[in-house]
Amino acid sequence: MNAPDARCADPALSLACALIERSSVSPEDGGCQSLIGERLARLGFTLEPLHAGGVTNLWARRGRAAPLVCFAGHTDVVPTGPAERWSSPPFAPTVRDGELHGRGAADMKCALAAMVVACERFLARTPDPRGSIAFLLTSDEEAAATDGTVRVVERLAARNERIDFSVIGEPTSVTHLGDMLKNGRRGSLSGRLVVTGRQGHIAYPQLADNPIHRLAPALAELAGMEWDRGNEDFQPTSWQMSNIHAGTGANNVIPGEVEVLFNFRYAPVSTAHALQARLESVLDRHGLAWKIDWTHGAQPFHTGRGRLVDVAIESIRDVTGITPEVSTTGGTSDGRFIKDVCSELIEFGARNLTAHAIDERVSVDTPATLAHIYEGMLERLLGAGR
Repeated sequence: MNAPDARCADPALSLACALIERSSVSPEDGGCQSLIGERLARLGFTLEPLHAGGVTNLWARRGRAAPLVCFAGHTDVVPTGPAERWSSPPFAPTVRDGELHGRGAADMKCALAAMVVACERFLARTPDPRGSIAFLLTSDEEAAATDGTVRVVERLAARNERIDFSVIGEPTSVTHLGDMLKNGRRGSLSGRLVVTGRQGHIAYPQLADNPIHRLAPALAELAGMEWDRGNEDFQPTSWQMSNIHAGTGANNVIPGEVEVLFNFRYAPVSTAHALQARLESVLDRHGLAWKIDWTHGAQPFHTGRGRLVDVAIESIRDVTGITPEVSTTGGTSDGRFIKDVCSELIEFGARNLTAHAIDERVSVDTPATLAHIYEGMLERLLGAGR
């Protein structure tokens, strides 16, 4: 069944479908923020678009009083991959077998739709809340993340505008909607390692110097190292190789160099500088001729277990009956930028099982369920009985 036949059943599902059918492969927005902005403007939000480097951003705020609750997220999605491998067109939202199919269904257009509908319902019931509500949206989360949320945060910081509570709609649920939320993330440190040898004929190895052979013992040592033991909030630091490349394409040539791409996902008990130094010392100890281009993608962060975490747990439990695990696992998110102007931050959204995959999908009741949970958070944080 196509989504238009089902979307009338629930306003959050309807809006989710409208967002999914807008092709917004990063850094394109596809008109998603305009659609959301129109809904927010009708609620009394002041819209503040911010365009930078071909990226579309939006800061929208209603009210000036504290506390400020901010819903944050991204309207961009990753590329679809081969469209012919999808069971239905990736930007044609389709309901089939109780699931909503479409690129961005999980990550994270259902969550964005739910946030908007939650605000509409809450403000219809509580037109004068005890605080303010904001939305921070970007189309640059899935790509470079250089002209998106970070630019909005810079503007907020420049005028000393702070967020008390931020809810990011990343797909954090695992087996069941509501079983996990996140209040921090590990850091990300990547490297491009090149080890140099001497190219030669494979039949005369004594005349060459094979960099693959030289590097292999060092890689084995690095793969087996304990970098740290983490702590009560973070997993131990992980080091993983993502690519190894060498050779000329011929099977009778010893290559002159080998390239390795790798990444640390690191806990705050380690620093990027210390991890770099330890890895480089292993290369030196093995006598390698090497160079590394380092890229520090994100600092680890953790905003603790304050009122927002408690409110989120209560709201999730009230709607789903599930008590979520509070975690810091997974990849990076724009929380690494927002935390600079925010006191308490969580990430919570749909199941992440098919995020970024062919046939991305969520249960058809996901937008409605998320809307009720987000509405519960608003009621607890800003409602008359808070």
